[in-house]
Amino acid sequence: MARGVYIHIPFCHQICNYCDFNKVFFKNQPVDEYIEAIGTELKLIQQQEPKAFQQIETIYLGGGTPTSLSASQISRLLELINDIIPTNNLIEFASEANPDELSVDKLQALKAGGINRLSMGVQSFDTDLLKRLGRTHSNEQVYETIENAKAVGLNNINIDLMYGLPGQTMEQWEDSLEKALSLNLPHYSAYSLIVEPKTVFYIQYAKGKLHLPSEDLEAEMYDLLMNEMERNGHHQYEISNFARDGLISTHNKVYWDNDEYIGIGAGAHGYLKGIRYSNIGPIRKYLDSIQNGNRPIFSEHEVTFDEKCEEQMFLGLRKTEGVTFESFKRKLGISMMEKYQTILTKLASDELIIVDHIGVRLSRKGRFVGNEVFQQFLLGE
Repeated sequence: MARGVYIHIPFCHQICNYCDFNKVFFKNQPVDEYIEAIGTELKLIQQQEPKAFQQIETIYLGGGTPTSLSASQISRLLELINDIIPTNNLIEFASEANPDELSVDKLQALKAGGINRLSMGVQSFDTDLLKRLGRTHSNEQVYETIENAKAVGLNNINIDLMYGLPGQTMEQWEDSLEKALSLNLPHYSAYSLIVEPKTVFYIQYAKGKLHLPSEDLEAEMYDLLMNEMERNGHHQYEISNFARDGLISTHNKVYWDNDEYIGIGAGAHGYLKGIRYSNIGPIRKYLDSIQNGNRPIFSEHEVTFDEKCEEQMFLGLRKTEGVTFESFKRKLGISMMEKYQTILTKLASDELIIVDHIGVRLSRKGRFVGNEVFQQFLLGE
């Protein structure tokens, strides 16, 4: 049974240089038609799977940029969502947001439509780095937007930060962390830059024009991040996420728990009834499928038993609590040690994981090389 719903809004007023998500420039796009199609796709799933939305704990609006929509468009989108998805089990109703797009009327529309968590893409408090990233907001807009959000009753706020950026120094990272923590927010996410194909940064990197910090400097930045978050009372509950007690991201935890979720919108991904699927990406083709009364499925993959085991490990190990022996056995019907004893023994001897009577988790050393640890559980390793 699905625990979460992800709804993709692919429109942006500005395309960031590092972003590889399915997105288009807002101008001249069929935005209103797309919003109505979201409502239709929700109805199509409900018709095919009448119980699909009965246990939903979290709804997440991602993008693209959900707050690229006008206040009236936001209200209509949330109306369509609330018409289909029951709220009796809902813990979190979140939206991504850009600081320079969150006018007071949009914040009011989000709040009125049931949104109770905002995740703002701040990335850096350094003006030069923001320009390199293709971001258009200012620090003043971040501060003002947070104050306005709190004024309308939206207090559960996360901001995203990035490190390992082109030309970024330790001093710039220290300054961004200091400014971010001075906001005293309940949640922070911080990610190292990954240069993805089909992005502006990828083209620059291929031409030798993108100069990234060394691996050692990036590791120092991550070490500083963990230390400063802990010092300021934000518990690290996942490799890149930090929160005060009780204020973790429910939506992201659905992914890390390897539980099922429903993906809605152009290019969205979902995991339902043991099948991972992706929707059609091009907006016009997505709309055509919806208008023809069909779910806009582009691809489907039935997850094998071995893949389920792998996913349980490399997703679960992202959490600082790791994977318990009990949850692995309950979900997969097999002992974790029976399945992965050789791998676990080696990783433990390398001091990359900690194995105790409860389960397995990354050591602090292991957090610096998480991807290398996760790869050990993939087929063929």
